Amino acid sequence: MNTAAIKEASNFIKTKIEKSPSLGLILGSGLGVLGDEIENPIKIPYKEIPHFPESTVSGHKGQLVVGTLKGKEVIAMQGRFHYYEGYSMQQVTFPVRVMKYLGIDSLIVTNAAGGINVNFSPGDLMIINDHMNNMGNNPLIGPNDETLGVRFPDMSEAYDRAYIQHADSCAKEIGLSVQHGVYVGNTGPTYETPTEVKMLRTLGGDAVGMSTVPEVIVAAHAGLRVLGISCISNMAAGILDQPLTHHEVIETTEKVREDFLHFIKTVINTLPQ
Repeated sequence: MNTAAIKEASNFIKTKIEKSPSLGLILGSGLGVLGDEIENPIKIPYKEIPHFPESTVSGHKGQLVVGTLKGKEVIAMQGRFHYYEGYSMQQVTFPVRVMKYLGIDSLIVTNAAGGINVNFSPGDLMIINDHMNNMGNNPLIGPNDETLGVRFPDMSEAYDRAYIQHADSCAKEIGLSVQHGVYVGNTGPTYETPTEVKMLRTLGGDAVGMSTVPEVIVAAHAGLRVLGISCISNMAAGILDQPLTHHEVIETTEKVREDFLHFIKTVINTLPQ
């Protein structure tokens, strides 16, 4: 990744904001409502930021929101970029590099995902314990810039264990039942076939989606602490006898909006440093 491009984008954003953020938020399909909770928000459309791609998917607003949330200085992506949109892995993960350069040390990444685990139900929130990269690509392929991270980053704790325990405690505190599991990242844009879902379940997957994995790989490379939350928006193919649609994804995230907001805001309020 071109560090000059990272610096140019970061410097542009710095001209728009007054305080450096310490926490980054990536808000997935239908989950951008959290960005609307940020106090004293400064909103920056992606199209204005040098080298930023633009979101092309319904349910993704396509802007950065910078401000205060539960006493923390945050920078939130209302909408992310996906490999299936035709962007390179480096473009998909570019915002993570920029947020790191702006000063964040922690990242909360959210997504809408299909449930592979037959014990899950649409509307469940799943804390991500680990992930499986099934995208056939990796954002770190190519020359490594040692100023951004090591050549061979450790992924054994890509999702911070202390953050996972903290999220569990917060869920109990507010009386919210949450799931835990392994998130599988596929390229999309097609949903999986029933046979593919069966394979992923056999391999140990609990939920499947088309994002998150590239961003978390880059976050690990950059030395960021990560918490991942999936909203199980539908059951994956072959589990229920019904077709899958993006409309269903958005509809389910709307239904769990209040639980999602309450949970994430509670997590942020007491997030350990």
